[in-house]
Amino acid sequence: ALESAIEDLRRKLASMQTVNLEALAESEQLAERLAGLESQLEDVTGAKRSIEELIARIDDESRRLLAETIETVRGHFRTLFERVFGGGQADILLEPGVDVLETAVEIVARPPGKEPRSISLLSGGEKTMTCVALLLAIFRFRPSPFCILDEVDAPLDDANIGRFVSMLEGLKDETQFVLITHSRRTMSIADQLYGVTMEEPGVSKLVSVKFT
Repeated sequence: ALESAIEDLRRKLASMQTVNLEALAESEQLAERLAGLESQLEDVTGAKRSIEELIARIDDESRRLLAETIETVRGHFRTLFERVFGGGQADILLEPGVDVLETAVEIVARPPGKEPRSISLLSGGEKTMTCVALLLAIFRFRPSPFCILDEVDAPLDDANIGRFVSMLEGLKDETQFVLITHSRRTMSIADQLYGVTMEEPGVSKLVSVKFT
C-alpha cells in the first residue's frame, strides 16, 4: 500500500509543469491593468450618465418649445384662415396620447358651408389658401426677412386672390416677399416689378419698374 501511494505521488509529481517564477509579477501587472480598466469603465459610465441626463433635458426643453410653438401657430392659423375664407374654422391637431416629438400633425379645415375635413380632401384652391394661411401663421410667430412664393396664387379666383393679397399686405412691414406671379391683382401690391420680355425672337430681356 505504501509503495502504491509512493507511485501515485510520483505520477502526480511528474505531471506537474514547471513552476512559473514570474507569476507573482504578472499577477501584480494584471491587477494594475484591472484597476486601470475599472477606472476607465467608471469614467465611461459617468460620461454616459451625463449624456443621458443632457438628452433628457434637451428632450424636455424641445417638448416645451414645440408645444408652445404649435399652440401659438395654431392661434394665428385659426385667425388667418377665418380671414382668408371669410369664415369657417381650421385647426392643427396632434395625435392623442403620443409624445409631442413623435406625434403626427393633422391640418383640419372647414371652409364656410362645408364639413370639417383633412386638408388632403380640399379642392386645389382651398388647399392653396389653407397652406398660405398656415405659412403666414408661422411667419407671424417667427418672421423671416425674406419669403419667396412661386405662383401660389395660380389656382385662386379673383375673390381669393384679393384675400391673399390682403394677408400679404399685413406682413409687408416684417417680411420682404418675392412673388412669382401672373396675376395683375397680386402685382398691384408690389413696390417693384421685374419682368422678362422677348422683344426679338429668342432674345430675353429683363424689365424692372419701381413704384414710388
